[in-house]
Amino acid sequence: MKSAQAQLAGVLEAGGPELSRLLHRTEVRLGEVAESHGGELARHAAGTLEAGGKRLRPILVFLCGGSDHGGGSLVSAAVAVELLHMATLVHDDVLDRAPVRRGRPTVVAEGGRRAATATGDLLFSRAFAELVSTGHAEAVHELSEASTSLARGELMQRADAWSETVTPDRYVARCELKTASLFEAACRLGALLGSDGRAPLAPPLARFGARIGLAFQLFDDVLDVSGPTERTGKPRGADRLDGTVTLPLILARERDPDLKDLDLREVVTDPAQAATLCDRIALTGALNSAREQALEYVAEAKALLIGTELPEQEEKALSLLADGVVERYA
Repeated sequence: MKSAQAQLAGVLEAGGPELSRLLHRTEVRLGEVAESHGGELARHAAGTLEAGGKRLRPILVFLCGGSDHGGGSLVSAAVAVELLHMATLVHDDVLDRAPVRRGRPTVVAEGGRRAATATGDLLFSRAFAELVSTGHAEAVHELSEASTSLARGELMQRADAWSETVTPDRYVARCELKTASLFEAACRLGALLGSDGRAPLAPPLARFGARIGLAFQLFDDVLDVSGPTERTGKPRGADRLDGTVTLPLILARERDPDLKDLDLREVVTDPAQAATLCDRIALTGALNSAREQALEYVAEAKALLIGTELPEQEEKALSLLADGVVERYA
């Protein structure tokens, strides 16, 4: 298995030098936004963005938009989707009372609930300000739809906490809202704001993004059970501790009657118990089944690229990126 850095290098190489230049411009702009609203908010916002992973969603914007026309609107869209993504992570950490994300203290752990809420609000508002600067009303509408879906998905996850009746179909529906919607929006925004003639490709590219978004979330939930902490940047079984019901747990309960009868609120009260439950989930084979489902979504995503007539280098880069979400990027 390749490292995340090696996988990303392959995508960047396939995407060509302009992709790297656009990502650099995105980083510069993200830094400017983070530092623009006072010392405390700047510190928390900058820390959040520095821990922001491999910028997978901005890469989708650029690959779906093409990079042969200067990229000004695409950079604004890439910054917007990344800011919205970061805002949701900060707010999620408030709701989950999460102490660590990607190996570093969360904003809520460092600054408290009020500071974290304000930081998330700042990132959220700045996302739309960036996109408004493009003057493209449909693009703003698309990001608004995605943000609504993200909120609905979070509410659905809270409603399902600790539930013994969540079905695989309901789990997938939640993932479509909470995760896949922003991947979908990134691809659609790229097509809408990118090279001339890309707009008709927005529907298939958006479906591509939605499928890899689902694969991303499924594999994320597998990693929560399998770990290790040094790879995920959070304690193993973190989802068990806050009651989040994921596909590995759903499948494990179907296969192990003893697990099905457990009241997880009583038996999972600390990290050691969460890790023990993860071991029991793994013994049922649920992780392999969830991985297989994620790989099916990747295959469906790559099939959607056929017939789009994208330039060869962009199609190759998107295909590599799709493979990478189950290896994986953070």
